[in-house]
Parts: sequence; C-alpha cells; structure tokens
Amino acid sequence: MDTQKYEPSEADARILLTGLEQCLLMHDAATKDILWANPAACRMFGFTLDELRPLKANDMSGLAEPYSRTIGRRWLQDAVEHGASRTQWMYRNKDGQDFLTEALARHVVLEEREVVLVEFRDVEREERLKSGLERTKGRLNAFIGNMGEAILVIGVDGRISYASNSLFPQLGLHPHEVIGLDFAGFCRGEAAQAFARASAECAQDDGMVTCRLELHGPAGESRWFGAACQRIDLKHDLAGTLVFLHDITERVREDRERERDQEHLNYLARYNVMGDMAMALSHELGQPLGAATNFLDGVQRRHQAGTMSVAELEFGLQNAQRQVERANQILRSLRGFVGTLETSEQHVDLNAVAQDCRYFIELVASRHSTTLEVALDPGELPVLCEKVLIGQVVLNLCRNAIEEMSGFPQEQRMVRLETAREGGFAVFRVIDHGSGLSGFPDGRIFDGAFTTKADGSGLGLALSHRIVTRHHGTITAEENPGGGSTFSFALPLT
Repeated sequence: MDTQKYEPSEADARILLTGLEQCLLMHDAATKDILWANPAACRMFGFTLDELRPLKANDMSGLAEPYSRTIGRRWLQDAVEHGASRTQWMYRNKDGQDFLTEALARHVVLEEREVVLVEFRDVEREERLKSGLERTKGRLNAFIGNMGEAILVIGVDGRISYASNSLFPQLGLHPHEVIGLDFAGFCRGEAAQAFARASAECAQDDGMVTCRLELHGPAGESRWFGAACQRIDLKHDLAGTLVFLHDITERVREDRERERDQEHLNYLARYNVMGDMAMALSHELGQPLGAATNFLDGVQRRHQAGTMSVAELEFGLQNAQRQVERANQILRSLRGFVGTLETSEQHVDLNAVAQDCRYFIELVASRHSTTLEVALDPGELPVLCEKVLIGQVVLNLCRNAIEEMSGFPQEQRMVRLETAREGGFAVFRVIDHGSGLSGFPDGRIFDGAFTTKADGSGLGLALSHRIVTRHHGTITAEENPGGGSTFSFALPLT
C-alpha cells in the first residue's frame, strides 16, 4: 500500500471520530441546531444522540446569564463569521449538574452543508484533578519537610541526586548544597564502606537494609545516623539507593557511656575481689603457715639439742606437712573462685553465685564473731547476668549486714542470707537484727551519699544499685518489724 496517497474511507473516518476522547458537538451553521455528537460528548452530557438533537442551548447550558441561549448563538455565529471562536462555556448534563468547559467552535464547510464543530473539555474536572495533585504534592512536601528523617537518593555513581528539605535540621545542609556531590565525601570512619555494603545488599534482593553511618556537616562536626537503604528505579527520573537517615547521635553516645560505665563496674568488681582475696590470704594462710613454722622450729631446736627421738621427728614433720596441705587447700579454693570471674553475661544459677561468695562471707562473719545462717532455695534459680558483678552485690550486702551487727552483743550477732523464687524473679535476701534503716534518709539509701558506718563511703550500696538495675532487676531495703533490716535484690528468671 502506498502510504503517501492513503486517505481514510468514510467508514474509517467515522471510526476515528467516534473513538476520540475529545468531546465533539456539531451544529448547523445557519439554524444552530445540533446535528451530531460523538460518543465522548454523549457520555459527558448523559444523553443519547437522539436525545441531544432536539435540545436547545437553554436545555443543556448553565442557567446563569452569561450562558443564555442568545449569548450561545452569538458565540456560534462568531465562529461562522470569523472561522473560529473560543470561550469558556457552562454546560449542564442530564442530571442537572453544571460543568465548565474550555470550548472551541470552528466553521467547517462540508459537501452538503456548512456546520459549526465545537470541541470542548471539562476544565472543572481537570482543575479538580490538578488541585488534588497540587494538594497531595503540598501535603507530601510538608510531610517530608517536617518528618524526623532526611531522605537522600544516591545514584549508582555514588553522587547525591535527591535530598529532602529535612536534611538541613539533621546535618546542617540545604538540598541544593549537596546535589551532585559524592556521598562518600560526607562519611567518617567506616561509614563509606558500611553504606557500600548496604547498597550492594539491597540491590540484590530489593529489600530494606539498615546500617549505622557517621556523617559530618559543613562545620566538620560528626553525627551518627541510622540509615535504612532501599533500591529505587523510577524510569526517566531517580535511580540508585533510597536512604532514610534518622539521627541516633544521642543513642550512640549513651551506648558508649554504658560501655565505659560497664568497664568501670567491672574494674570496681575486680578491685573488690582482689581486696577480698587479700583478706582471705592474710587471715586463712597465716594460721596454717604459722603452725607449720612452729612445728619445724620445734624439730630444729630438739635436733640441735640432741634430745629428739625418731618418733618425735616424725610427729613434728607430719604435723608441719598437714598445715602446709591445709594452706594448699585454701589456695586451691581461692583459685577456683578466681576461675569464676567471667565478666560477660551468662546463664547461671543464683544459688551457685551465693555459694561461690559464701567462703568470703564466712571469713567476714568469723572476723566479727557473727553467726551466719544460709537458706538457699532447693530448686535452680536461672538468671542471665555477669557473675562477678552480681557476686559483688551479694558480698556488699552481706558484708554491710555483718559489719552492722558487730556493734551488738555477741549473742545477738546473727545474719541470715537466703534465696527464693518469687513470681518470675530470683531473689537474694540478707536479714540482720541491727539498727534498721533509721540512719538513712527516706529514699536515699542507694544514692551513695549516706552510710551508717563511721569509716564508710556509702558507695557499696550505690554500686550494688547500679549493677542490679543494669541487669533489669530491682534492689530494695526494708525495716524489719522486730528490728534490723532486710536488703534484697531480684533478677528476672530465664
């Protein structure tokens, strides 16, 4: 077929006209009567073609004066006289609803007659759509501008192709200042490598990938951001990695302070353990080593005097050996305790923690001539904790109770420690019969500012409080009805 000479047939032309989405209305140039309307116009009016043909301007136009039949005919006649005439015309549909149109009337000379062909479109509908889009765009911009996260799009070349207005409060940079710049230039430390890994990962599975990024602003100050990365590919628009940045600087600082705090707690715990071991060594080893020395001195003196029998020699050496073996047992016990000083969190039985501390508690009780009662729960009390730190709490509370009783007559010096399962918690409790809590201001027992001991700092209870609360537990002090006090702490069971 020669496309240069092709002309559509009458049937094809009719198909083309009826298929148009543009509304067409044909009037007789002389009478202005409706001759024809395409399907789009019929749908707009809600009339069939047969229903439209007999209608006059006042039947299908707005009732306001600017859209009267006289003005309508004048507009169509103007098209006849000048070839074309454009206006905004208010039509009315079959349901009586007015709709404003942008209308163009053209004078067309056909083979059989002259006509005026009116092309019109519903501008109110378009305005509503445009207004809706503008409203949505405004809301979206307001939402993005006021949201707590900054939004970036990083292209495959690593350069920033989009930045939301919320970038300024986050990093102190306006969007126009960063567009086209290499994102890696704003990264500190390992942020560039972390972003590259996250971008590569989300490109593979189209999922959301998170990472932490340390970025710097124009003044060089660093801030930490939680970044959520996702692949984006909008045809003929943005492509690369969509990044939501949320400022987590304070959270990172708090995490680092917690780490430093944890290191300090570990240091204090180990420092206290060394003090306990030094006390144990001086107290426990002194007696057997002194006794062994006395036996050996006696053997040496008798041997020098020439008065020692073989039986006496064997007696002296055997007793010295027993005392040395006793010292060895003490050292083995201390080495076993040192072996439990693991500072990482682990699942342990609170009963086992109390048992590990019992040796040192009994040393303190013995030094203060205090009777120690121990009542451990018969079942396991599994908790997740740092054993050395919770052990320090046990030692602190027991030592305080024993030292509190040292000022009372010996027959009254009794301290009871017990463990129990209460609800969903493992509880350790120390009960004394001392002066109670009268020496502590209300509510300030664990703040480190007060102590009932003349040479005390009060820091033992403050340290205990910090350790327990960091383990998601609680520590309390109560006055006993019959005198004295009860200090206890509770840790969640696992």
